[in-house]
Amino acid sequence: MAPQTSVIHDIGYQRYKGPRLGRWYANRSLYEHSVRAAFGIGRGAKAKIFPWLIIGIVLLVAVVVIAFRSISGQTLMTYGAYVDGLSYPVMLFLAIVAPELVSRDLRDRTLPLYFSRPLARTDYALAKFAAIGTAVLLLLGAPQILIYIGAVFTRTDGFSGAWDELGDLGPGLLGALIRALILGSISLLVASLSGRRAFAAAFIVGVFLITSPIAGILTVLGNDTIEHLAFLVNPMFLMIGLEQWMFGAPEGGGMPIGDLGWAYGVGAVVLFGGSLALLLQRYRKVAA
Repeated sequence: MAPQTSVIHDIGYQRYKGPRLGRWYANRSLYEHSVRAAFGIGRGAKAKIFPWLIIGIVLLVAVVVIAFRSISGQTLMTYGAYVDGLSYPVMLFLAIVAPELVSRDLRDRTLPLYFSRPLARTDYALAKFAAIGTAVLLLLGAPQILIYIGAVFTRTDGFSGAWDELGDLGPGLLGALIRALILGSISLLVASLSGRRAFAAAFIVGVFLITSPIAGILTVLGNDTIEHLAFLVNPMFLMIGLEQWMFGAPEGGGMPIGDLGWAYGVGAVVLFGGSLALLLQRYRKVAA
């Protein structure tokens, strides 16, 4: 019987001597990856169906607005009305995207891998929030830019007309930013509570839909003050009331908020700040 001998195999292990890109690069990479994931980029065809269906809807509405103006010379809807009219598509988009960004990591238990890097616990939450906010801003802002370009080419008053049109575009883009901040923070907070994407999506839709009839009941059963403040209970109505306070009521009269428009401004700040603070606290506990 031959004697056993030990053999040491050289597998070529070497220490990494390259640059260590650090925390900032990790944050940027997570943000870029999350924005791509929000639109299904780099994923299979199944992951692209619902996000791009919503994108198709908002672009179709923009094309109709552009075509109507080019043919008739009249404005079908303002930029602010365009944003308000797409509340439900945006809600569905958030119900799809938010669970995709955070629920999958909870289910697959990949958060310890993220936090083993220079990435801090709050970095993860803020990168995800920035990604979903960017996605909503692109969803609502890019079609408005297309409408603006189409409107400029249909005007005959040159530079002054383009400048006036830019003034009309401002409230619409600001409305898109407000929705990106407030709705993005709410949706991400709700999605972070469940590792099951279907449940998270249902909870997000529920938050936006269940509060709507509550606001309607309060407007009927309450006094004048309660009627003016009733729309605060629904995030969608709250943002419409905020825009009405900031830019004035639309031609149709708007919501009956009376002289309490300032309350919608305070409510928007509290809702955004509270949702973001709870989101950060949630990930401090998850990582612990």
